[in-house]
Amino acid sequence: MKVTKFTLLAAGLLTASTASAVINIVTIQVGNAGNAGNAGKGGVGYDYHIGAYEVTNSQYTAFLNATAATDTHGLYSSNMSSSTHGGITRAGNSGSYTYSVKSDFGDKPVNYVSFWDAARFSNWLTTGGTESGVYNLNGTTAPTNNTITRDATAWSNGGVAIASENEWYKAAYYDGNDGYTLYPSQSNSIATADANYNNSVGTVTDIGTYAADPSYYGTFDQGGNVWEWNDTIVGDVSRGRRGGSFNSGDANLQSSFRSYGGNPALEGNYLGFRVSSLAPIPEPSTYAAIFGSLALAIAIVRRKGRGTL
Repeated sequence: MKVTKFTLLAAGLLTASTASAVINIVTIQVGNAGNAGNAGKGGVGYDYHIGAYEVTNSQYTAFLNATAATDTHGLYSSNMSSSTHGGITRAGNSGSYTYSVKSDFGDKPVNYVSFWDAARFSNWLTTGGTESGVYNLNGTTAPTNNTITRDATAWSNGGVAIASENEWYKAAYYDGNDGYTLYPSQSNSIATADANYNNSVGTVTDIGTYAADPSYYGTFDQGGNVWEWNDTIVGDVSRGRRGGSFNSGDANLQSSFRSYGGNPALEGNYLGFRVSSLAPIPEPSTYAAIFGSLALAIAIVRRKGRGTL
C-alpha cells in the first residue's frame, strides 16, 4: 500500500485579491486495477489515489480564505457557524470576508457542503480557481446536474475530483482478493466502537478517530461520521452519496446499501466528501500548459504504510 501526502500551496490565479493557503491532503493508493465489481459497483479499471480521510474544516477554511472573500457561489453556509455540528465561522463584509475554524473542529469533517461546493474545492486543488478544472462550472453556481461530468483531460493529467461511486466503493469495501466486505472496516459485522454511527456520539468526530478499523487499503471513516458525496449522476437530477453518518443506522454503512442520491445543492450537518486523483499530481508547469496562468506549488512526500496527519 502506498500513502502519498500532498502539500498544496493553492494560490489561485495571480491576482492581488487572491489569498494563498497551505493544506495537506493524505491520500491512499488504490491498486488492483481491473478488479471485479460487486453487484455492479466497485469495479475500477485504473489505479488511483483517494483521500485517506474526509475533507476537514481546516482544509475547507483554507479554501474559503483563498476563494470566497466575496463568496459569489455560496461556498459558506451560515449553519457552519450557528449549528453545534458545524465548524467554521465568517467575519467581515462581502468583498473582505475571512474565515476561521471553530475551536476543536479543525480535524472534524467539513459539513453543510453541497456537491457544487465540493466540486469547486476539487477545482481549486486542480487549477487554483473554482470554475475550471475537473468540473467546468463556468460561473454557474448550481448548473444543470447532468451537464457536469469529469473533464477527461483534466482528470487524466492528475486533476482532483470528488470520488466517484466506484472509486469510493472499492476503497471502502474491497477485500484484496476480488471480494467485498459488508462494512468499510474489513469486516462483515460492526459495533459503535468501530465507527461513528447510530448517534453513539451524537455529532461528528475527528477524522481517524476509529483508526483501529481502516478499510483494506487504509482509508478511514467511510462508514459513519458524515455521508459523502460522490460524483456519479443518479437519475440525471441527483448525485450519489455513500457511507452513512453519525446519526445513521448500521444498515446505511453497508456495501449493500445505496443512497439514491440527493439534490446536488443540498447541504446538511450529515453531508461531507473526500477527493480522488490519479497519482502523481502533475508539476505546476504541466497545469500551466493546460489551464493557463496559475500558481500551484506541490511538495510530495511518499512513504510506506498508513497515513497520518
